[in-house]
Amino acid sequence: MSDHAPSPRFGLLVPVKPPAVAKSRLAALGDDARVELARAFALDTVAAALSTPSVGAVLAVTDDHVLASALYDAGTHVLPDGVSDDLNGTLEQAAAELARRFPDLRPGALCADLPALRPDDLEAVLAAAPASGAAFVADADGVGTTLLVAASAAELRPAFGPSSRAAHLAAGAVELDAGTSVRRDVDTPADLDAALGLGVGPRTSVAAALLGLRV
Repeated sequence: MSDHAPSPRFGLLVPVKPPAVAKSRLAALGDDARVELARAFALDTVAAALSTPSVGAVLAVTDDHVLASALYDAGTHVLPDGVSDDLNGTLEQAAAELARRFPDLRPGALCADLPALRPDDLEAVLAAAPASGAAFVADADGVGTTLLVAASAAELRPAFGPSSRAAHLAAGAVELDAGTSVRRDVDTPADLDAALGLGVGPRTSVAAALLGLRV
């Protein structure tokens, strides 16, 4: 039995909408709170991904220069969003860039609103990914997708959007079991409450505490 950590196998693409326009369904908490929470979600998500042994690189895609700087300081590679009105087109372009920079890493697309994400949960999912084709994790509601991985950029075929779980299944991707933290995306105040109950990353914890939310 080897004592060495496993070699990184995946490069994760994290598309991040500018906080100024992100998370509109959190508007009831106040506009400043919505912006700060969106920023915190993204930073906690990439921090968890970077702490996952099988992740060799994280490429965040965003047009927000302030957030891009914070993401870069956190250890991510940052790309501008060349097709910001098309999430799946953004991911396809980013996957091609990942393949150019890190040809030995398999691509994955990870949502940026997983503030409760645990590296051990993410590691378990990545370890279960099949050696060929694509696989995904459904969100907590069983309708959307929080993670899509593939053996190559050509096999990634992202179909994020309404009913993306059904779209990824129709495209032949395999659905993977995952710990709750990988599935718990946050779009609404109720989602945020559920994430806080699981335990969130430090940036979201601070933002929630400042809002007087239970942490």
